[in-house]
Amino acid sequence: MAELATIARPYADALFKAQASDLAGTSAWLDELAAVGSNAQLLQFADNPKVTDEQVFDLVSAVVQKAVALPEAGKNFLRLVIENRRLSVLPVVAQQFRALVNAQSGTADAVVYSAFALDAAALKELEPTLEKRFGRKLNVSVQQDDSLIGGIRVVVGDEVLDTSVKARLEQMKAALTA
Repeated sequence: MAELATIARPYADALFKAQASDLAGTSAWLDELAAVGSNAQLLQFADNPKVTDEQVFDLVSAVVQKAVALPEAGKNFLRLVIENRRLSVLPVVAQQFRALVNAQSGTADAVVYSAFALDAAALKELEPTLEKRFGRKLNVSVQQDDSLIGGIRVVVGDEVLDTSVKARLEQMKAALTA
């Protein structure tokens, strides 16, 4: 994985510097490119020696255009990535770009794993507590994880706050078997 990060870093840095005036818009289309770039069938298509770079560009841009308008800078970036055979690196580029944006704004991405769906009101109530706990402004997203049984598990970078029933049961199991 370190190799992908090393390859992706110059792309993320250059994109961050070039698009400094529209980081939010760039994040939107870069996330769409990353989603497309993580598709195994598309990567297989792009690796086919009989397929031209223009065909790959047309396919990827058509898929992305359905979700978000790809500006000229996005099209140029996509052409560069395709020409350099780095389509598979797009998810890591998007991740590193998000980290640069977060570092500039003093925020962090947080993923809240919950055993049950959280409504907007519950999430709004939870956000200030998490921001106080982690000491920074958070961009919170929610994913449902039925294996937690109850409670939540919050991941911010390499920090984890686990208040789930599953974690407590595992702690009890470790205490009883020790």
